[in-house]
Amino acid sequence: MDIEALREYCLSKKKVSESFPFDEVTLVFKVADKMFALIGLEKIPHRVNLKCDPEKAVELREKYVAVTSGYHMNKKHWNTIFLEEDMTTSELKVWIDHSYDLVVASFTKKKRQELGL
Repeated sequence: MDIEALREYCLSKKKVSESFPFDEVTLVFKVADKMFALIGLEKIPHRVNLKCDPEKAVELREKYVAVTSGYHMNKKHWNTIFLEEDMTTSELKVWIDHSYDLVVASFTKKKRQELGL
């Protein structure tokens, strides 16, 4: 999956916004102002940071060469995934969904209802 396809997939999710809150080269995707994906646009090879359940994070790091602990992130809860490596596009979409779902699950029931999530 290239960066533009990843961007389009992230933006297709409910209540997602994109911004550059840190600098002009780190694209951040948020659901209701909470981050679930970050892409360093200047980094080659391209990579994305995604939130991940700690147990699942370890499993993915052991199974895939492309998955490492989150670069500049809480390494327990974030993975860095090198794009176009040893995973399929459908697997990457599942990981994006997982990251998004973790953030949504952290909201109160009231907030989820207010946001229509």
